[in-house]
Amino acid sequence: MTEQPRAIDEMNPDGVARKVLFVAGAGRSGTSTLAGIVSKLGMHVPLPEVPPDDSNPRGFSEPQWVVDVHDEWLAEALVQVSDSRPNAWFDTGRICSREPARIRVSEWLEPHFAEHPELVVKDPRLSWFLGLWRVAAIRTGATPVFATMLRPPAEVVGSKQKYYANKLGSAHLAASWVNMLLHTERATRPAEGDGGRVFVRYEDLLTDWVKTVTALGHALDLQTIIHTRSDQIREVHRFIDPNLRRVTATLDDLGLPKRLHDLTGHTWEELNKLADEGGDTTDAHATFDQLRREYVDLYEEAEAISRSTAEHARLQARRRARAEASAEHRSLVDRVPHDVRAAIPPSVRRGMRKALGRERDEQ
Repeated sequence: MTEQPRAIDEMNPDGVARKVLFVAGAGRSGTSTLAGIVSKLGMHVPLPEVPPDDSNPRGFSEPQWVVDVHDEWLAEALVQVSDSRPNAWFDTGRICSREPARIRVSEWLEPHFAEHPELVVKDPRLSWFLGLWRVAAIRTGATPVFATMLRPPAEVVGSKQKYYANKLGSAHLAASWVNMLLHTERATRPAEGDGGRVFVRYEDLLTDWVKTVTALGHALDLQTIIHTRSDQIREVHRFIDPNLRRVTATLDDLGLPKRLHDLTGHTWEELNKLADEGGDTTDAHATFDQLRREYVDLYEEAEAISRSTAEHARLQARRRARAEASAEHRSLVDRVPHDVRAAIPPSVRRGMRKALGRERDEQ
């Protein structure tokens, strides 16, 4: 008897094979909307979920555990959620290659299949660790499939500035979008054990979610989507808000440096082609490889030129730290009763002040 792949062995009683849909993309690009739709159509978001807030009142449809573990790993790697550094991928890549991290994720995934054989995992931090999640899913006998949300970069930048009070500026946010999407494209290319990938325009999702999600379900062979019920479809109709696209902008509105403006626009143009039928080709992959090289060159040039700015920021941070330490010392001294201070010999007080001063200089 021919041995069947493990992804076929691991089935629920209804005969549906295990799958994990990973919803990737930059934050504020519609990932919550897509994850919310497929969950209302029957796919399972592992609980507990991140609760809604003012930036996303309809909910995030993302597991709290996933957000927490990603925050932990990003902090360890010294990587920001929206990081524009090409080298940041090497920092998170080291975590992805760790066996204990892979085991940890596999063990977290496994019990959730008891709830449903088709899971959806979404988090704006997900792209940093896609390689790890791919391996972990396969180890549980599940087939990983990928959906990357596409929203115009100017709208993503504007939405982050509106809802997250980001103070790093449009150029940084646009660069981090390029960095994120170019790597996500590379990380989701077909690999052994995968079940495919799709790219979904946010505009298409809001305009005709039924057509868009039906196509996604068939492309990725998601049985829950293919065999959805009419009552679930009605629930999604109530979930979709025509006003979800609350931020509109163009690249010209961002005032980006010319080379970054052109590279961002070119990247968006090429990503759009991936959402068209037949657009995900080897020629397209070669184009994205070239775009990544261009971005690395641009970033390294900007980084080399701006070293004085980085050094100035470091010196400012040191000055603030010393000022805060000095203020804290004065506050402690002020809390010591005067009669106690007076009882300390002057030579001892001078020695203590000198020692504290040396300690601050060494910090």
